[in-house]
Amino acid sequence: MSSSTKPALDLQVKDKLELTDKEKQIFDRLLRVVDHYNLQTQIRVAGGWVRDKLLGKDSNDIDIALHNMMGEEFCHKVNEYYTLFKGEEKQKIGVVESNPDKSKHLQTARIEMLGVQVDFVNLRSETYSEKNSRIPKVKFGSPKEDADRRDLTINSLFYNIKEKLVEDFTGRGLADLKEGKIVTPLHPMETFLDDPLRVFRAIRFAARFGFVLDEELEEAAASDVVRDAIKNKISRERIGDEINLMMCSNRPVQAMMDICRLQLFWVVFALPEPTISEGCDRLCVAYVDAAWNLLELIGCSTFDDTQKRLYLYSALLLPIRERGTAYYIILESLKRTKSDAEMVGRLHSASERFTSLIPLLADLTVTPSARVLTGLLLRDIEDPHKKKKDIERSSLWRVALMISTLLCPINFDRSEVSSDEYKQIELDMRETLFTTVEKAIVKLGLENVCHIPLAGGKEIMAILQIKEGGSIVGEWKQKLLEWQLADPCRTPEKSLDWMRGCLSKCSEVE
Repeated sequence: MSSSTKPALDLQVKDKLELTDKEKQIFDRLLRVVDHYNLQTQIRVAGGWVRDKLLGKDSNDIDIALHNMMGEEFCHKVNEYYTLFKGEEKQKIGVVESNPDKSKHLQTARIEMLGVQVDFVNLRSETYSEKNSRIPKVKFGSPKEDADRRDLTINSLFYNIKEKLVEDFTGRGLADLKEGKIVTPLHPMETFLDDPLRVFRAIRFAARFGFVLDEELEEAAASDVVRDAIKNKISRERIGDEINLMMCSNRPVQAMMDICRLQLFWVVFALPEPTISEGCDRLCVAYVDAAWNLLELIGCSTFDDTQKRLYLYSALLLPIRERGTAYYIILESLKRTKSDAEMVGRLHSASERFTSLIPLLADLTVTPSARVLTGLLLRDIEDPHKKKKDIERSSLWRVALMISTLLCPINFDRSEVSSDEYKQIELDMRETLFTTVEKAIVKLGLENVCHIPLAGGKEIMAILQIKEGGSIVGEWKQKLLEWQLADPCRTPEKSLDWMRGCLSKCSEVE
C-alpha cells in the first residue's frame, strides 16, 4: 500500500518551460556549433534541469544529451568554433570517465559556458546480460531508450533545444510530475534489479518533493528479491551517499519513514549481529521525527548543515546507543567518515550527561560544582583535534542539548487531551526546556568555554620545577581547569597562584 493516497504536493508545475537570458545564450551558442559544422546531431537538455525548471526552480545543473556523438568530441567543436571564429579564450575540457560502482556508466565531458559548467553525454541504452551484474552493456540509443533506462519518469524528461519543446518519451513523465507520483519508466522490478540503488533514489525524490511512491514501485522495493539485490549488487558507499542526501534534505523524516515501511531499515543501517528487538526500527524513526519537529520549532537557521546532519543521525540511532552500534553503523554500514562516527558517539555520551544537569540548569540553581560539570561537559563535546577557528564555526553543544531534551521525561496530565494535542504540548515543553537551559549556559558565560584561556604546560612545569612533561602535568592541568571553571572571575594567572598555594601547603605538611 502507498504511504498516502494523496501527495503532500506544495509545488506548482508550469505548462511551459521558461528560460533565463543566460540559458537562452548558452543554448543559442550550442546551436551555432551544430549548424556551422553540420553535425547532424540533436541536442537536448536531460533530466533534473528539465524537472526543476518545470517546477519553477532555478537550476545550473545543465546536462546535454547528444543524439549520435560523444560529449568530448562535441566540446572540442565548441572550443574550436569560439576560439577560431569568435576570438574567445579556449576553455578547459574536463572528462569524467565511467565508474559503474558510482552508477556512472558513461563518460561525461564538461566545459564552461558563460560562467556555467555544462555537461555533455550521448544518449544511450543499457542492457544487463548477467543476473547479478552491476555493469550494463552501454551503446548509443534513441531518446526513447535513454528515457526508459532512467530511474524515474520525472527524471526522464528532455528539453529539445532546437524545437524549444519539452519531450516526454515515457509518455507519463509530465503527468507524474503534475500528480506528484514517483514512478519508474519500466516495470519497477526490472528497474530495481538493473540497479537497486534506484530504490533509494525513488525514496529520496519522494521525500524531496513530498511526492507519493507508486504502489507497484513499493511492492517491488519491499520484495525479498530486491532486498537481496541491494545487499549483493551495490556498495555500502553508494547506500551511504543516498542516505546522507536524505538526511540533508528538507524532508528527512519522510525518507526514513519510507525506508522503515518498506522493511529496508536494517538493510540500510546494518548491524554486525542482527539482535535488535522487534519495532526498534519504528522507534528510531519516531526519534528522528521528534528531533526534526523540535529543530523546526527552535529554528533550523540556528544550526549549520553539519550540525543538523549530525543531530539527525544521533537522534535516529538513540534507541541503540547503549549497544555500541552507532559507531559501527556510521562507519561500516553507511561508510561515512570516522569523524562523523566519533562525533555521533560523543553526542550520545554528552546528551546522557546533559540529562542529569538539566534540572539544575533549568532551575538556575547552579552551584560551583554544577558549573564545573557543565563546563567540562561542553568542552568534551567538541572534537579535541579541531583548531579553534573550526570549533567557533561548528560548536555542537547546542546539538547535544537538543538531543538530551528528547531523552528528558516530560510529565503532565494527558488524560483530558487528544493524541495530537499531547504531541504538541510535549513538543512545546521540550522547546521551552531547551531554551531555558540554553539561556542559563549563556548567562553563566559557558557558551564559549572551549576558548577560555588556561594555564599552559610550560608554566605548570616551571612551578613544579621539572624540565619534561608527564602525567603530573596533565593532572595539574585538569585541577586548574576545574578550579577555574568553578568561578567565572578566575583567570589563568589566579589559577597558577592557587597552584602555588596548594604546593606550599603540601610542603608545610611534609
